[in-house]
Amino acid sequence: MKIDKNRFCINRKIAPGLSIEDFFKVVQKCGLNKVEIRNDMPSGKILDDLTVDQFNALTKKYGLEVVTINALYPFNLPSARADLTKKAEEMLDIAKKVNCKAIIMCPYNETDTRSFGEREVDTANSIKYFTELFAKYGIQGLVEPLGFPISSLRSYNLASKLIDTVKSPFKLVLDTFHHHLACLPVEPFDLTVDVNKIGLVHLSAVEDTRPVEQLTDEERLMMSPKDVLKSKEQVVQLEKLGYKGIYAFEPFSSTLDSWTASDVEKAINDSINSILN
Repeated sequence: MKIDKNRFCINRKIAPGLSIEDFFKVVQKCGLNKVEIRNDMPSGKILDDLTVDQFNALTKKYGLEVVTINALYPFNLPSARADLTKKAEEMLDIAKKVNCKAIIMCPYNETDTRSFGEREVDTANSIKYFTELFAKYGIQGLVEPLGFPISSLRSYNLASKLIDTVKSPFKLVLDTFHHHLACLPVEPFDLTVDVNKIGLVHLSAVEDTRPVEQLTDEERLMMSPKDVLKSKEQVVQLEKLGYKGIYAFEPFSSTLDSWTASDVEKAINDSINSILN
């Protein structure tokens, strides 16, 4: 499969044990120029202890583009709106200052007493609310459905419908792990996926063969020939449908906590090769 390497991006979740600069060094060494940064790393801060100027100096030094900040959670819970607004404004301000194009938004993923209909209405209203807020900063919103059974927004299809309903310019994150958990088919992909609505694709692999309802983030690895998610097959289908956007590797397993820079580098190169070959 032919995909230009500048379409690959690395989520910082792959390197929880590395500083931002060491993470950037590895990404550059792999011949890549795109990263996702996060607000759930060990430091608890998007930029760790770096100032905006220090962070920007590093992205310039290593020739990197910040694709997203991950993530505004739980964006579709109205009872948390005040705190979410403050959190969103802080993220949007940082995104603007570090030339980041988008912020990922994740739905409530805990025990929920709301009915399905209530969750749907709340999600649509939340998308409309944050559309207006994001527009003030000129930052793109990316809605990422979470496929877990407990999630308040599991389906890519429903998320797409709700974005259309409120006429939002927000786009979707198609995460191959969550797409699998939501039991959406790989083929025919054109029945469940409109590539024009995708702002980013998250890639990971799972080798665990338990039923999908038992899978958690802990099982998410880098690409593997034993992958039950069929992530490579999902990429093949997306390419056939004309997707020209970015693929970001986003593993989650705690086994990554002890990875060295060389471990991260090997995993990135092996994963890219597994897709292209």
